[in-house]
Amino acid sequence: MAIRKINPTSPGQRGMTKSDYQEITTDTPEKSLLMPVKKTAGRNNTGRITCRHKGGGVKKAYRKIDYKREKFGIPATVKTIEYDPNRNVRISLVFYADGEKRYILTPEGLNVGDVIVSGPDAVIQNGNALPLELIPLGTMVHNIELTPGRGGKMVRAAGNAAQVMAKEGNYVTIKLPSSEMRMVRKECMATVGTLGNAEFKNLSIGKAGRKRYMGVRPTVRGVTMNPCDHPHGGGEGKTGPGGHPKTPWGKPALGYKTRKSNKASDKLIVRRRKK
Repeated sequence: MAIRKINPTSPGQRGMTKSDYQEITTDTPEKSLLMPVKKTAGRNNTGRITCRHKGGGVKKAYRKIDYKREKFGIPATVKTIEYDPNRNVRISLVFYADGEKRYILTPEGLNVGDVIVSGPDAVIQNGNALPLELIPLGTMVHNIELTPGRGGKMVRAAGNAAQVMAKEGNYVTIKLPSSEMRMVRKECMATVGTLGNAEFKNLSIGKAGRKRYMGVRPTVRGVTMNPCDHPHGGGEGKTGPGGHPKTPWGKPALGYKTRKSNKASDKLIVRRRKK
């Protein structure tokens, strides 16, 4: 992928960049692998907003992605490389030898016509999926399972890859893009290679309207509100929060841990991403 600059014909276009989409081979998705996406605009079943700043966005269909790669020993040929509006990495439509069609995440260097395969007998090659115990140390992998048979959960974003660092007993240690090192069961599947579209992080949105296409609504700062609307509101002119920053509901906004720790998973983390 290369980045294309837009001619500055208006203030919104000035500084905007887009992908050149050179790697995409078709703009027609496979109908049998599409699902509708229901818009919630951040509201729950009672109609109340539980996740702010969501709404609008262009209409799109969901593409069913094969995260499990459980068709062992059956070769598949890459037919197309497509744009997916639901993720920042490109997807590839593969035709299996038995006639089945599936979408997979596209690793860097995978091209139309390439043959991929998954299973314990697969060779170490871009796009092939194997159990972690059979992947050599130092190999870059993506789409890694946390629980055997549940499908890949980790390392699925554009340009990302994890590295196989060590093997001991029933566990394989991998280094994630966040620099966290954790142990994963050796039976868990992973796909060889680094995910493509790495230039995605360098794109410049350029204008507010482009964010609205994505379904992101405006964010209003608390300090510009009235005291009845936000703990930071009120005062003559610009005033600070007057203490620790808070959410609109009075909870601490910075550094406050909201996740419940998973003790079963904690013992498998060798080195945390946060010091």
